[in-house]
Amino acid sequence: MDVIETDIPDVKRIIPKRHGDARGWFSETFRVDALERAGIVVPFVQDNQSFSAPQGTVRGLHFQIPPQPQAKLIRVLSGAILDIAVDIRPTSPTYMTYVAVRLDAEGGEQLFIPHGFAHGFCTLTPDVMVAYKVDSYYSPSHDRGILWNDPDIGIEWPVGEDEAVLSEKDRKAPRLRDAGKLF
Repeated sequence: MDVIETDIPDVKRIIPKRHGDARGWFSETFRVDALERAGIVVPFVQDNQSFSAPQGTVRGLHFQIPPQPQAKLIRVLSGAILDIAVDIRPTSPTYMTYVAVRLDAEGGEQLFIPHGFAHGFCTLTPDVMVAYKVDSYYSPSHDRGILWNDPDIGIEWPVGEDEAVLSEKDRKAPRLRDAGKLF
């Protein structure tokens, strides 16, 4: 398993090795010891999975606030996404910057997103299935979101506002500057 820093060093790309033969391939997608060697020491407690039928579906930008923040390990089971992690830690030197990584089922790459980041993605193909581990249980009272296309952050999404397929919750999320104290 290779672990690679992104432009924001706390967000890491994880590339599991695949061992192939005439039948296909095998891969270890999660190994605590390999992640710990790369400095990712996170006790994951819950697995989540989403399915998005239309291409251009945007989910996010979501996070949980303390004392129930969530670190996430994201991977795609079918299709492809542009995965986004936005630093929302006000004291961080990378505050309000983001990392965008293409994840797809074919390559098997994963993205680790630590506490203090908002997460979202846009489907690049139809029929996308995303699986992710979290280190804190879902807590509705700590669940938050910021506007997916907040102009202060300036994410370069692969869809425009009138093309994006969004939930009403995501469409009405506040801009980061209006979201209050988060971390």
